[in-house]
Amino acid sequence: MNDYPKPPFPKQGQPVPGSQKKMDPYPDCGEQSYKGSGRLEGKIALITGADSGIGRAVAIAFAREGADVVVAYLNEHEDAQETRAGRAGGRQCLLLPGDLAQKAHCQALVDKTVERFGRIDVLVNNAAFQMTHEHFEDIPDDEWVMTFDVNITAIFRICQAALKHMQPGSSIINTSSVNSDMPKPTLLPYATTKGAIANFTAGLAQMLGEKNIRVNCVAPGPIWTPLIVSSMPDEEVQNFGGQTPLGRPGQPVEVAPIYVLLASDEASYITGQRYGITGGKPML
Repeated sequence: MNDYPKPPFPKQGQPVPGSQKKMDPYPDCGEQSYKGSGRLEGKIALITGADSGIGRAVAIAFAREGADVVVAYLNEHEDAQETRAGRAGGRQCLLLPGDLAQKAHCQALVDKTVERFGRIDVLVNNAAFQMTHEHFEDIPDDEWVMTFDVNITAIFRICQAALKHMQPGSSIINTSSVNSDMPKPTLLPYATTKGAIANFTAGLAQMLGEKNIRVNCVAPGPIWTPLIVSSMPDEEVQNFGGQTPLGRPGQPVEVAPIYVLLASDEASYITGQRYGITGGKPML
């Protein structure tokens, strides 16, 4: 059993979108620990927000399970290179930077993936943006729009573009949040989009069932990622995850296995579901 760190953590504010390399303690994305067993052998996976945090852990796990991976990210080139270096196993890894808030880039991600690999077997919509606001009237209009563009509109656009390149048995996995069930008021725009992702997932799963394309979402609780240290006040970062029954935040590597399951053929009868990875915080 790993003895993962518990709060309090050092002060470490960073500008958005944050750098994993600068975090203390450094998140565990499975670089040293994840061992694959061929569960995704030969699959092609497109993963957004895969430069760091949960996305990096998923990319590493998928590669070590035998998948070729496309790492989509904003502009965190150094973090993305570390994701590529950590994949191991000799699998191919394509890095595609760009802004998911732009419709043309959502289409380009799919086009470049298909140009390189010919198809998409697994689509993981994981990228997200959040900022903290104590008062409703302090939320800028452009920030509200950008949060929706990145967190939910991009998922709609990428799914629509990717669908024609996905065969029966393919899998779409969206990253929701515990905030879809218990919205944190200071994260109102983010929490609202995460509720939308849960509903989008449930509805799309029903629409794509006849195509035998499965759609599920994962709802993480407090996970130690650059999104946290770049978007929350110091006092929240210092105590992050301490209120869970396990008394600590989760590490990205602890979230990756559910994505592996949902991407694999073992989950052939699982669709339209939301899986909470919350450290014991109930989702009812």
